[in-house]
Amino acid sequence: MEKYFFSKNYKETKSAGNKAKTDIEEILLTNGYKNVGIRSNYKGSLMGFIATLLSLLKACLSIQPNSVLVLQYPLKKYYTFLCRIAHLRNCEVITIIHDLGSFRRKRLTIEQEVSRLNQSDYIIAHNDAMKVWLQEHGVTSKLYSLGIFDYLSKSTPQPNTNKDQYRVLYAGALSPKKNPFLKQIGAIIKSYKFYLYGSGFEAQKNYNNIVNYKGFVPSDKLISTAEGDFGLVWDGDSISSCSGELGEYLKFNNPHKTSLYIRCHLPIIIWSKAALAPFIKENKIGFCIDSLDQIDNLLLELRKEDYDEIRKNVIKISDKLSDGYYTTTALNKILNQKENYK
Repeated sequence: MEKYFFSKNYKETKSAGNKAKTDIEEILLTNGYKNVGIRSNYKGSLMGFIATLLSLLKACLSIQPNSVLVLQYPLKKYYTFLCRIAHLRNCEVITIIHDLGSFRRKRLTIEQEVSRLNQSDYIIAHNDAMKVWLQEHGVTSKLYSLGIFDYLSKSTPQPNTNKDQYRVLYAGALSPKKNPFLKQIGAIIKSYKFYLYGSGFEAQKNYNNIVNYKGFVPSDKLISTAEGDFGLVWDGDSISSCSGELGEYLKFNNPHKTSLYIRCHLPIIIWSKAALAPFIKENKIGFCIDSLDQIDNLLLELRKEDYDEIRKNVIKISDKLSDGYYTTTALNKILNQKENYK
C-alpha cells in the first residue's frame, strides 16, 4: 500500500498555521509518505495559484489505486476535488484538521463544513473535545484525536537559571482585536514579571516595567532565547475568563503556541476550560486556572523543587514533539486498524 500526502504553495512558512502544516509534512516524509503535490513558497497570488494548480495536476497523475492520501484541512476548494480523485482510485483519505472555518472565521456554515469533512474516510481532530463537537454536528467519518501538535526545530532551549521572581511569557499575534485582555493584565500583576513576544502590541506607560515587550522573535530563535519560566495560553477580551469567539474556540482548539512553549521547556499556565487543559493535567506539565488574577498566588506558593519537577515533565513532552510522536501515533493507529479490518 502506497502512502501519500498533498503539499501546495505556502506564501508564509513562519506563521503558526503553516509551520504546523510543514512540520507535519516533514513527519510524513520521515514515515515513508510520498508527496504527490509540490511544496513552494511563492508570495505573489498569481504564481502561488499556478503552483497549486501544478500540484493538483501532479497529484492526479501520481496517486495509485488502493493507497492512502493524507490531506491537511482546510484546503479551500481543492479539498473536495482531491477527496473525489482519491476515491475514484479506490484510495482512502486521512484528514488532519488545523482549523474549522465554520467555528472561528465563519467562512463556512457548519452544514457546509460537515459536508466537506464527511468526504474523508478518517479524520484526526485536535483533541477529544473537538472530536465530540464534530460527532454532535454530523460528521460520520472515523474520528481520532491528535492530542497536541508536534513542533520541529533544531534549536536547543537554554537552561533555566532564574533565581528571582517567576516570569510568565506570552507569544503570538498581539493585536487589540485578538487579545484585548492584554490591555488589562498590567493592573493585576504583582509578584511576577510578564514577557510579551509578537507583533502588533503598543506598550502602555502604566505597566511600570512589569510587562516587558520583546517584539517579534522567530520561533527557532525564541526556543533558544526565551525569557520566561511559564508559557501562558489565554485568548479573548477578559482577564477573568477566556470570553468572546476566540476564547470560546479554546474549548475545542489546540493552540500551536502551546507546543512552542513546551519546546522552549516552559511549563504551561492555561485556562481551565480549554480543550488542552486535560492534557496539561495528565502529563503534569503546568497549571489550569479560571482567571488570570489567580497567577499571583499560584506562583507565590510554588516551591522551587515542585517547579523543577514540572519542568522535567515538560522536557519529556518536548522531546516527543521534536520527534513527531503525536502525529506518527495518530496515523499509525489508523493504519493499524485498517490492517486489522482486512
